[in-house]
Amino acid sequence: MDDRIRKWLVDIQMHIAEIEEFHNGNFTNFSEYFSNKLLKRATERNLEIIGEAVNRILKADKTFEKKISGSKSIIALRNQVIHSYDNITDEIIWSILINHLPKLKNEIDNLLKFE
Repeated sequence: MDDRIRKWLVDIQMHIAEIEEFHNGNFTNFSEYFSNKLLKRATERNLEIIGEAVNRILKADKTFEKKISGSKSIIALRNQVIHSYDNITDEIIWSILINHLPKLKNEIDNLLKFE
């Protein structure tokens, strides 16, 4: 695996871990997330970084589009958070944390484990 791609995969892994740390590994309390502006912004920032890392990976090697599920959606989320921030709702971000982040974590862990 290209060293740059490995670095970006590690970056994704690290920022997923930060999101989990910010939420104490527990994505069951939406009201806490909703009422904590710092937690929301920190989560969004980490999702932006994850999206940028995925974007760089795909530019370097298109085969990762099949190795990272929803890679185009991850990049689209990054673009939306940055450029259309007023169209992102707390519910959308929360849904991503619950429904998509665990799968992404597993895929990244497996890519790094089997390189």
